[in-house]
Amino acid sequence: MYRAFRARQGPRWPGNLSRSYRRTYVTDVDIEKARQYCVAQLSQSDYDAYLIRNLLPNKRRDAYDALRAFNLELVRLPELVSNPTIGQMRMQFWRDAINNTFAGKPPKEPIMILLYKVVSELSEYGGTPSSIKFWLHRLIDTREKYMDNRPFTSLSSLEEYAENTYSTLMYSNLAATRIHSMHMDHLASHIGKACGIVAILRGIPFLATPSRPVKSPHGASVGSGRNPVLLLPLDVMAETGLREEDVYRHGPRAEGFQDVVFKVATRANDHLITAREMLKNIRAGENPGHEYEHHGEEQHEYPSASPGEDDTKRDLRRGFSVLLEAVPAGDYLTRLEASNFDPLSVKSSWRLPWRLWKAVTTKQI
Repeated sequence: MYRAFRARQGPRWPGNLSRSYRRTYVTDVDIEKARQYCVAQLSQSDYDAYLIRNLLPNKRRDAYDALRAFNLELVRLPELVSNPTIGQMRMQFWRDAINNTFAGKPPKEPIMILLYKVVSELSEYGGTPSSIKFWLHRLIDTREKYMDNRPFTSLSSLEEYAENTYSTLMYSNLAATRIHSMHMDHLASHIGKACGIVAILRGIPFLATPSRPVKSPHGASVGSGRNPVLLLPLDVMAETGLREEDVYRHGPRAEGFQDVVFKVATRANDHLITAREMLKNIRAGENPGHEYEHHGEEQHEYPSASPGEDDTKRDLRRGFSVLLEAVPAGDYLTRLEASNFDPLSVKSSWRLPWRLWKAVTTKQI
């Protein structure tokens, strides 16, 4: 029943990690409870991720569940805290939790317990847990920066946000799968950017409309609720003459609103098209088609020698499940187009489970 997850000494871990793992014991019961918690969070609040995790091999699910549940906690923070100081304190809590978990001393918090199990087993198999730690800290930093729902000054700044959140989540999953490949990172970058842009579009019906006033149990008004915000890029809004207040007053009937949504959605779709073309070229043994813009950045250093065709195909086979994030993004963009680029009229998708199954079966995104 009781099992300690201990990491063998290796060149990728600091020298004191093996000692701290000997001091820390996490029971199978703890892990099972943590697993159930993470899966329940995805089922209730991130259904796309829940569908994907059910299609993953069993040995990949714990890492995916922990990472996606962690992202969900960060996404929720702006709606749960009453002022920026409390939000910053919560972000610092998660930084400390990550540091302690990777030091072998996870807090009694279900996401960190499951993550501890993942990184300790990853070390046993010669993976690089420090890469996951790097990406999770970048995710926290970016979520904290945008916790006040500040507007994106340009479409490029929105893409940067998506790179530092959704692409970063995919990099974390690749690291958990022990894949360090420029081609896989390149694919993840484009797909993650599409997912991040789609997340902003999907959030419009919720964020751009005023929330209901907060009331006491007796029905008395005790607060005004959340103020509406519109996170569409300011440069695209300026091109079409769209004003925030017009959206708040008139909703999708605001002049220029659907034109802005169309331009932003087109950029997301362009990233998905690029990823699909890259996947086709790589499988054919050809050049992906363009250079990876993040090559040479921290955690994006690769061996100078080009990987062999067999190595590339092996990485694609082992890491294809990480690329499944493209399917819900593409599904939403299809439904958005069907609603004439009105995010407030997009219908729910009954086809998404089938599309995910088809992607797994055909190995196409």
